[in-house]
Amino acid sequence: MDSLENKDLQAAENVQAEDAVNEVETTVSAEEIAEAPQAETPAEEETEAPQAEEAPQAEESAEETPAAEACAEAEAEAAPKAEKSAMPSKEELVEQFKELLNGEVSDIKEQAEQLKTQFYRIYRQEQEAARKAWEEAEEKAEEYKPVADEIEQNFRQLLNIYKEQRAEAAAKREAELQQNLLRKENIIEQMKAMSESEGADVMDNLQKMRDLREEWKGIGAVPATETTRLWKEYNLCQERFYDLVKINNELREYDFKKNLEQKTQLCEQAEALQTKEDVVEAFRQLQQLHDEWANIGPVAREVREEIWNRFKEASTVINKRHQDYFERLHALEESNRQKKQAIIDQLKEISTEGLNTNKLWDEATEKITTLQAEWRTIGFAPKKVNQQIYEEYRALCDKFFTAKTDFYKQLREELNRNLQKKRALLRHAEELKDSTEWKETTEKMVKLQKEWKETGAVARKYSDELWKQFSAACDHFFAQKKEANKDVISQEKENLKQKKAILQEIEALEITTKDETLKKLRELMGKYQQIGFVPFREKEKLYRQYREATDKIFDQLQVEAHNRRFAAFTEEVEQKDENALMQDRRRLMRQYEALQQDIKTAENNILFFSSANKKGNKLVEDMQRRINEQKMQLKDLEARINLIDSKLD
Repeated sequence: MDSLENKDLQAAENVQAEDAVNEVETTVSAEEIAEAPQAETPAEEETEAPQAEEAPQAEESAEETPAAEACAEAEAEAAPKAEKSAMPSKEELVEQFKELLNGEVSDIKEQAEQLKTQFYRIYRQEQEAARKAWEEAEEKAEEYKPVADEIEQNFRQLLNIYKEQRAEAAAKREAELQQNLLRKENIIEQMKAMSESEGADVMDNLQKMRDLREEWKGIGAVPATETTRLWKEYNLCQERFYDLVKINNELREYDFKKNLEQKTQLCEQAEALQTKEDVVEAFRQLQQLHDEWANIGPVAREVREEIWNRFKEASTVINKRHQDYFERLHALEESNRQKKQAIIDQLKEISTEGLNTNKLWDEATEKITTLQAEWRTIGFAPKKVNQQIYEEYRALCDKFFTAKTDFYKQLREELNRNLQKKRALLRHAEELKDSTEWKETTEKMVKLQKEWKETGAVARKYSDELWKQFSAACDHFFAQKKEANKDVISQEKENLKQKKAILQEIEALEITTKDETLKKLRELMGKYQQIGFVPFREKEKLYRQYREATDKIFDQLQVEAHNRRFAAFTEEVEQKDENALMQDRRRLMRQYEALQQDIKTAENNILFFSSANKKGNKLVEDMQRRINEQKMQLKDLEARINLIDSKLD
């Protein structure tokens, strides 16, 4: 610190002590030297400028720095949304503020600023929500008028009380400074009178000078603008006084010794501060030591430079550590700025255009939340850009989540439309379930089932119950129809017996040559296919046995699975007439269209389920596997339809 190395300070002390030696031949009190004037710069003047320069986080009042409030609020909102439940309500903040005002106003500034920041963040969020609700109601934005908030008015009254208390405290502090100024000026006037009165009793004035010095030390601070002037006049008065006092060598040596002991202690304390872990606190304590040094008188000339150099060297080490600390702090802040800028650049690359599925939105949201979590681990950027860079980051995040909210709003609207459609289909199905117009109602029921499949997904809390009710209505009708068509059941049982007989022939088929065996197998398969329906509960089991029996022969003949099934179908086509082929074509087309719709519905459903479930959900995987199988079936149906078309041509 330059002020600590000021050579004029030491020169003034040397001249003052030297003059006292040259002019004094008489012997006076041994303690007189303790009162010798000091030309050293007052501590307030020496250290005030460096402190102001090195304090990167200087505190500002709530009334004078709204940017500080915004910055504090901005950093608080970097927390995840899941933490908002822990935030106190406005009413609780008002009560906390009331309790806070019961304390000393000088001790509650930080808590008051925190309460103010929290309260008005909640207040602005509520106002913004009210405005959005107004706009979503399709009202004109310019007609919106904020609703008066009684709690905010109460909080504002408390803020006014707090400001009044602070103003009173500031006024009180100013009054104290002015009172201290008057007291010190009075002391200076008394010193001037003693330094100009040559006829007064030296010993009486010497004791009075000591008393005035002690009184001066006990007086608090004065206005900063008067500090330097007072110190100069104070030291000048002491110098003039001691010019009149005849100090003997014995007294001077005793006083020098006492001052040396005090300054040696200050040197030891300064040297101990060199290893203090808290660099800022060490620097603050060093300023206090300099204040004490300034109030101690001179020492003997032969040790004067040595003791001063010792104290200065210790101070230099501490000052260097303090400077290095803030240089590291500034470097860290610049590094934080670069890291935060990198996150902002990544946020800019995340576009909401093309995000039209739940899966894509989830992936983008995961990227955003990951970057937000990383942001919260980074400390402050340089103060001059910290607020600006945070606002840019916050705007990018808000833009993304606003777009996401709009997307899911539209999705909910679509789910609600589908819900209304399915409820209408359910009502129609329940109206038809007791009908005895079997053919006509069957067509209507099948049509309702098709429309149900074509209708998109609904919210899961409705889907299961709606489906149970709809399927129950359909099952009820078809159960009644089945009861009324028992003859059909008898025919299905007869068909079952015939198919089982053909199945036994296939299982007993003897393997000869490949062509001959395939010919016999296809004949049996053709007969099997010409037989009508079997009871539904036997259908899957019988078909599985039939497929196993034919696949066994095809395996022995080394015929591929797809070719064997298509070959069997080709054999059937060759044996059927045009009418039968037309019926088969219509049947296959219905299967083809139904399968297309099933795939479309399944793909819509899988998007809905994947958005609500974590990656790797077994239900989603099963649905995707089923969709892939259905697409293979779709290709097979298309090939069969093309085969029939070629035969009809």
